[in-house]
Amino acid sequence: MSQATNLFVEQNKPRLLDELKTFLRIPSVSTLPEHVPDVQRAAQFVADSMKSAGLENIEIISTAKHPLVYADWLHAPGKPTVLCYGHYDVQPPDPLNEWISPPFEPEVRDGNLYARGSADDKGQMYMHIKAVEALLATTGTLPVNLKFLIEGEEEVGGESVAKFVAENPARLKADVALVSDTELFAEGLPTLCIGLRGLIYTEIEARGPSRDLHSGMYGGAAPNAVFGLVELLAKLKDANGRIQIPGMYDDVAPPTPAEKRSWEHLPFDEKEFLSHEVGASQLTGEPGYPVLERVWARPTLEVHGIAGGFTAAGAKTVIPARATAKVSMRMVPNQDPEKIIAAYKKFVAENTPAGIQTEVRVLSWGPAIMVNPDHPAIHVAAQSFRDILGKETVFIRSGGSIPIVGDFAKHLGIPTILMGFGLPDDGLHSPNEKYKVANYYAGIMTIAHFFEQYGQ
Repeated sequence: MSQATNLFVEQNKPRLLDELKTFLRIPSVSTLPEHVPDVQRAAQFVADSMKSAGLENIEIISTAKHPLVYADWLHAPGKPTVLCYGHYDVQPPDPLNEWISPPFEPEVRDGNLYARGSADDKGQMYMHIKAVEALLATTGTLPVNLKFLIEGEEEVGGESVAKFVAENPARLKADVALVSDTELFAEGLPTLCIGLRGLIYTEIEARGPSRDLHSGMYGGAAPNAVFGLVELLAKLKDANGRIQIPGMYDDVAPPTPAEKRSWEHLPFDEKEFLSHEVGASQLTGEPGYPVLERVWARPTLEVHGIAGGFTAAGAKTVIPARATAKVSMRMVPNQDPEKIIAAYKKFVAENTPAGIQTEVRVLSWGPAIMVNPDHPAIHVAAQSFRDILGKETVFIRSGGSIPIVGDFAKHLGIPTILMGFGLPDDGLHSPNEKYKVANYYAGIMTIAHFFEQYGQ
């Protein structure tokens, strides 16, 4: 293990943190049109940081939406090539009144850096660039060949990067991809994620009367779009959380007995999970499956929001003409997204209440992914993690989805090392998102160490 890179991080901690804070001040919210200039600014910041670190052939690539940033360093003949991926876009910070400090004014409290994007994914992606800087500053060279592809649409479906990967397999050719957009299972516990659920994201629009109607004059005769939509949504799952779409569970590949046994040995406390992470009165979901299996290896269906009718202060007695719901489904290995989408659309059509018309719009989708834990690069990553954090690396799955991992497998034929340094309570997509400052530094050291070990 190179002590030089570790020493570099130790000596440069204040600067490394200040640079990340500067990055986090850019409100690069990819879903909101008013933030397009900020997204461009974030892309430029990434490109400038790559140049400062010593990467080459840096290019900001225009797309139909937000730019990609590419860079490489290819001066290690005979050594493996690692493709580093991350994203510089962030989720909207709403609700603003729940933030203790403003979302785009980074603040360190109790060893945590609070800001939107601190853990997802600016803080984690930036570690890759800083690992390169640490190695080049201390050794003048890199132990592996590197390519970087950083996007600005991960939080809105990632269409541009998916298209770019499909169209540029030769340019992106590598032996393995490296992504830091996941978390440690517990603080200080080295964790490699080897499975991700897939995601289908949709919206259902319900239409009733041709316009909003007076509920006194028409109530009892006119269909109500909001009520019709709620009635439809209620049919999608039963009271136990089991999805009612026919065929939903037909192709589900259960985790292997060995994987289940390994999960049983993880430091997981259901009561703590409920109180510290979920914050509800009780957990829900399919009976007969442990919590980790429910969130990692079972399909789910969730409603993310409903809009329609009158919701302002005071009273307005209307029968709403239109209503919309955002609905997503998470899929597990062996499930075919196209088959699920077709069954979902059929279910919606057959269960739409009388007097209501519905339309399903599919906004994005990607399949579930499993990575072979016996791949040589995974072994090296596990060893590197263990060397820096001082504990045996555990292998887990994640309930989340990172669509690019599927694109790398499909178009480049390479596995992805999911080496994240977040924590379960970092509050991704929520108010008061945070990233443990010590994990930011440890991440830079671990990634630099992985490059060194993989180069051997």
